[in-house]
Amino acid sequence: MSKNKISLNPGTLLGPLPPALVSLGTMEKSNIITIAWTGIINSKPPMTYISVRPERYSHKLLLEKGEFVINLPGADLAKRVDICGMKTGAKGDKFKICGLTKIPGTVLTDTPAVEECPVSLECRVTEMKHLGSHDMFMAEIVGVTVDAELCDDKGKVDLKKAGIISYLHGEYYAVGRKLGEFGFSVRKKKS
Repeated sequence: MSKNKISLNPGTLLGPLPPALVSLGTMEKSNIITIAWTGIINSKPPMTYISVRPERYSHKLLLEKGEFVINLPGADLAKRVDICGMKTGAKGDKFKICGLTKIPGTVLTDTPAVEECPVSLECRVTEMKHLGSHDMFMAEIVGVTVDAELCDDKGKVDLKKAGIISYLHGEYYAVGRKLGEFGFSVRKKKS
């Protein structure tokens, strides 16, 4: 091993991650949980996952309905994102506590999305895996909504405008500066 490296115990030192506001349940009986253990697992069909501890209130709602919405918050929602991760929905309505607006999905019309979030992914659970401290809910993304101002006149989405936040080992950050784009390292220079 290099003398500039130290060895640590195995752990969850991966980041940054999206601190997603995951909404679930029904329009009548809903909850929001902050989830950083999420990501894309497949392109066709588009699939994602969230990992939730079995003792969490939201775990029961996921098992009951098998649907959820991953809402990506902007920097203006950082405090509310933290509240939704710290408080339990078993003791209060986090939509009301945080002053967030519940709206129906476009495909999952009885599963709430968060209007204040610029991006929402509607997800239907396809499989659950017990992994240890968390259960992973794998899901197909069946609907996507974005704020209209994020799209240009050709329908291309510009997520830079969304100001989506990231989570890095216990801390929240605003997304930084652009370093390049996919394929920039091998693209031929224009003459």
